[in-house]
Amino acid sequence: MNEDEKWMKVALNQALKAEAEGEVPVGAVIVKNQKLIAEACNQPVSKNDPTAHAEIQALRIAGKKLGNYRLVNTTLYVTLEPCSMCLGAIIHARCVRIVFGAYDIKTGSCRSCEELKNINYNKQEPIIFGGILENQCKEILQKFFKARRNNNSTKT
Repeated sequence: MNEDEKWMKVALNQALKAEAEGEVPVGAVIVKNQKLIAEACNQPVSKNDPTAHAEIQALRIAGKKLGNYRLVNTTLYVTLEPCSMCLGAIIHARCVRIVFGAYDIKTGSCRSCEELKNINYNKQEPIIFGGILENQCKEILQKFFKARRNNNSTKT
């Protein structure tokens, strides 16, 4: 197992935590010098906050822990390709790398829908890797949404 897979497994544990709390199962971790700086899961429902995506939560924790809003020389691992909001925050935080698991063909902004990282105003261009432990990341999301659909169809 390489470093990216190791940290993606930690992010997957956070995704399982989100799922247990009734949130869309997405988890994120931030690593610096092979050390865990922050870990978080999706919490928009429980916090009544549309910005409480796993990535944003992890950025907030890392900023406090490092005492800086610039998270230079860090890697953010997330189980689902970041949306445009999260990608913008990650770029502004100056994370050097983004590593994600499952591609998001509907709202993903790193590879699937748009490549916002290449817009001219971004002086910092993160290195992006997708598809790390993709099947495991995709499976947890598919299982969650299938169960949700089944629950909704039995209520009508």
